[in-house]
Amino acid sequence: MRAQPASTTPTRDEPDLGHHGDAEVGDGLVDLAVNVRRAPMPDWLADPITAALGDLAAYPDPRPARAAVAGRHGRPPEEVLLTAGAAEGFVLLARALTGMRRPVVVHPQFTEPEAALRAARHEVERVLLDPAEDFRLDPARVPDDADLVMIGNPTNPTSVLHPAADLAALARPGRVLVVDEAFADTTAAPGVPGEPASLAARRDLPGLVVVRSLTKTWGLAGLRIGYLLGDAGLLARLAAAQPLWAVSTPALAAATACASPAAVAAERAIAAALAADRDHLSARLSALPGVRVAGRPASAFVLVHLPGAAEVRQRLRQCGWAVRRGDTFPGLGPDWLRVAVRDRATTDAFTQILAEILEA
Repeated sequence: MRAQPASTTPTRDEPDLGHHGDAEVGDGLVDLAVNVRRAPMPDWLADPITAALGDLAAYPDPRPARAAVAGRHGRPPEEVLLTAGAAEGFVLLARALTGMRRPVVVHPQFTEPEAALRAARHEVERVLLDPAEDFRLDPARVPDDADLVMIGNPTNPTSVLHPAADLAALARPGRVLVVDEAFADTTAAPGVPGEPASLAARRDLPGLVVVRSLTKTWGLAGLRIGYLLGDAGLLARLAAAQPLWAVSTPALAAATACASPAAVAAERAIAAALAADRDHLSARLSALPGVRVAGRPASAFVLVHLPGAAEVRQRLRQCGWAVRRGDTFPGLGPDWLRVAVRDRATTDAFTQILAEILEA
C-alpha cells in the first residue's frame, strides 16, 4: 500500500523519519548511538584540510577532487558528483527525479532517502524486509514496475551486507536504482581485497546511482563530504538541482586525500580491525539473556532485538550510555536497538552494564 505524500513529521502510527543518532547523545554519555569513527586524524588527511583554510578567499574548484574520486572507482570524472555529505545526494535525487510513478524504498534503512522523497511530494511505497529472514533482500519483493528503488548496502540499521548480485538484479532500463553505500568502506571479507558487494565500479548497470560518504570512517561528519556515482547524463540532472559551490574547499581537499591509494589501504586495515571488534561485540551481546543479534553484522554497528528495549535504553542513559533507538526505522519497533562498534574495552564495559540492567 502506498504512503501518501506528506511531511516528515511523525504521526502516532508513523516512525519519526527525522530522528537520527546524534539526538541520542548528550554530555557525559558514552556514545554508542552515532556510527562515526572517532580516532586521531592522520596527517595525510589533516594537512590538506588545514592547508585549504588558507585558500578560502577563492571559490571552491571541485575538478581536482572529482578527478581523484573518479580515479579511485575507475570512472570518468563526469560520472562523479561531489555533495555536502551523502544526505545532500538524497535531496538532489528527490528534487531532480520528478514524475516518478512508483518510488520504492526498501526498509529498514537510513530514513533520509524516504524523508527527502516525501519532502519533495513523491508518493512513497515501502518494501519491508523480514526480521525472521535476517532482513535479507529478495529482489522479487520489489515491484517490477517500480521506477525508483532505494536500498542501503550495507544497510543502516540492520548491518546486513546484501550480495552484489542481488542488488544488480534490481537494475533495469527505465528504473533508477539508488544504492546507499555510506558504510561500504567499513566492510571486509577474508580473501577479498576490496569492498565486498560494492557496486561503485559498475558502469554496466542501467540507472544505477551509488551514494558514498567520507564522514564515517574518517570522522568528518562536521565537514560534510560525500559523492554520487552514476551515468553522466543522470548526474547532470542532479547537478542542475544543486546549489552553486555546494562543497567547501576544505571538504574538497578531504575528498582528494581520501581517494588516494594510501587512504584506500588505510580503510582496508581499519575495516579488518573493525571486523574483529564487531565479532567481539556480537559475541558479548549474544551471551546476554533475551538479546538477539540480527543476522550476521557486516558494518560499524549491530542491531539487536530485546523485549522491553525502550525501557532498557532509558536505563542505559541513566548509567551513562547512549544507544540508538529502533522504533524510528520503518519495519522495526520499540524492541530494537542499534549499537555502534567500539574498541573491546568499551564493549566490555557496556555489556557489563547491560547485563546488570537485564538482571535487575
